[in-house]
Amino acid sequence: MKIAYVGPYDGEEEIAKDALADYEIIFTQQPLRTQVPDQIKDAEVLSVFVDSTVTKDMIDSMPNLRVIALRSMGFDHVDYVYAQERGIVVTYVPRYGAQTVAEYAFALILALSRKAYAAYDALRSDGERDVKKYEGFDLYGKTLGIVGTGAIGKQSARIAKGFGMRVLACDIYPDESFAASYDVQYVSFDEVLAQSDIVSLHVPSTPENHHLINAESLANAKRGIYIINTARGDLIDTVALTKALQSGQVAGAGLDVYEGEKFIVDEMELLDEGKDIAEESWRAFAAEHALLDMPNVIITPHVAFNSVEAKREITLTTAENIRKALAGTPQFEVGKM
Repeated sequence: MKIAYVGPYDGEEEIAKDALADYEIIFTQQPLRTQVPDQIKDAEVLSVFVDSTVTKDMIDSMPNLRVIALRSMGFDHVDYVYAQERGIVVTYVPRYGAQTVAEYAFALILALSRKAYAAYDALRSDGERDVKKYEGFDLYGKTLGIVGTGAIGKQSARIAKGFGMRVLACDIYPDESFAASYDVQYVSFDEVLAQSDIVSLHVPSTPENHHLINAESLANAKRGIYIINTARGDLIDTVALTKALQSGQVAGAGLDVYEGEKFIVDEMELLDEGKDIAEESWRAFAAEHALLDMPNVIITPHVAFNSVEAKREITLTTAENIRKALAGTPQFEVGKM
């Protein structure tokens, strides 16, 4: 049984080898973009992270493929519908690093609320020591709005309570028991935006959630709100967010994910004449470059998950997903949550 393990992080190979000692594992370092390397086309299992793309044509190029084991919670980078039509099991990691991502969301919140990075950058580059420019605000007594109360959203609420914050939340499946235990109030999405000083997004990328934060929702938000996104980039209309930041309707943003983030990493993809890039992608790309120059915006390269503990959890869960899928008893199948 041959497993193609694409794009392992440093140290992951040994963890995967130990967890899947009964199988042949072929590791390839480069993420998949448009085609599958010849050396793994005959694999029965393909395991990828979110930096790889798996299309219909790529799936067709692997005739023995039985399992696609995603090392992520998201699955929008894979044509899983076609894979399942082909009888291929597609698994994902439903939860990992709840503490890791929640802590990172607060790292962004604190960096913005106390202007920590701006002060550091000015001191490093210009020797600037004028404290008046870096007046911040306390989190104590402020209202945090949490959109999505899965494991990460719940952990964010617990952390917020430690800071003495009021917590509002919205979720299509509210957990009233959790809300009662931690003094969290469920309200509508509109009310979260209208009442919160800071909003943190913790929902998946779905057609329903596409551009959840848009021009209309931002216009109806509390003026001076801060937006934090450690979930998925397409939850936010980047152009609308940029305009709201320029007008002052939004006071700041902390973004670990953003639309078209792969284009910021590899801008040459936009110049590939063989690709049909949507106008919306070009507009988002331009807006993201504008965001990079705003002093009240912090953008990081999709690293909220990136802790030793969270990555190990991903690897071990993926290994178990592979074992169970090959045994005919799959767990954590995409679309069968």
